Amino acid sequence: MKRMLFSLILFGFIQTAFAQNFEYYNTLSKADSLYQSKDYKASALCYSRAININHSKIPAEVGYNAACSWSLAGVADSAFYYLKFIVRTKKYSNLKHITNDSDLNLIHDDKRWLLLIDEVKTNSAIADAKLNKPLVNRLDSIRENDQRYRMKYDETGKRFGFESKQYKALLSETSLADSINLIKVKEILNKYGWLGPDIIGNNGSLTLFLVIQHADLKSQIKYLPMMEAAVKNEKASAANLALLQDRIQVMQGKKQIYGSQIYSDPKTGEQTIGPIDDEENVDKRRASVGLQPLELYAKIFGIKYTLPAKKK
Repeated sequence: MKRMLFSLILFGFIQTAFAQNFEYYNTLSKADSLYQSKDYKASALCYSRAININHSKIPAEVGYNAACSWSLAGVADSAFYYLKFIVRTKKYSNLKHITNDSDLNLIHDDKRWLLLIDEVKTNSAIADAKLNKPLVNRLDSIRENDQRYRMKYDETGKRFGFESKQYKALLSETSLADSINLIKVKEILNKYGWLGPDIIGNNGSLTLFLVIQHADLKSQIKYLPMMEAAVKNEKASAANLALLQDRIQVMQGKKQIYGSQIYSDPKTGEQTIGPIDDEENVDKRRASVGLQPLELYAKIFGIKYTLPAKKK
């Protein structure tokens, strides 16, 4: 009886966590939309509401965005509250970004500003001391090469057509860049293993993932266990791992697990979500790795998605 009671309690916890996850990401989405429409006070309130839902697990970026909205809304106390939170508990260290961000200009004359910047400088110095600078620079170059042609996909497809020779030429250039990048990243992975942000920075960590995500199936399968181990050791993102797992599933002709893979119609460019295994529970799986609900993810691509009803 106690064992069954525990199972029921656990199920209730999962259901509550799932509901909170949807509310969290939905509120963040509203906060961003309100920021884009320059309704900064409403945006700030939404960010604060989202943070209260998921306070201990929020990434530094969310706290930073909350501070920006509060600053633009003219509420310095709240802006500094969130900035201090990410600087002291998340060890925020991006000195270049925070000092050049015009969203925070309204609080620059506040006496707390320079004190905060001193703390960021300290965090930055500590973080920089651990970085492998040559590797960071090398990975920065690789990431730039990875994204160079992909950034032109949408514009080229809409201008010339997704079946045009211009678009196909762009795909060929991307394929060549991917093969070169893969050689370089394999050298790094084979020599160092899957390094974390503490050694190669957040962008460097992202680059390792992007190159393997864009690699051939054989390479993806080879390095999947390495990334899985990195996630367990908090050196890689569980959300990014989920995307790689989905990509492998799709390339093997299987249904995806998390619904991350989007298909584009070659003639119209219209996008749809590929088939998903156990689709009615996809949002629970997404929540477990820190991904937003599929409905909100789909909206980014202009796709209307509704979670299917549970089978009776």
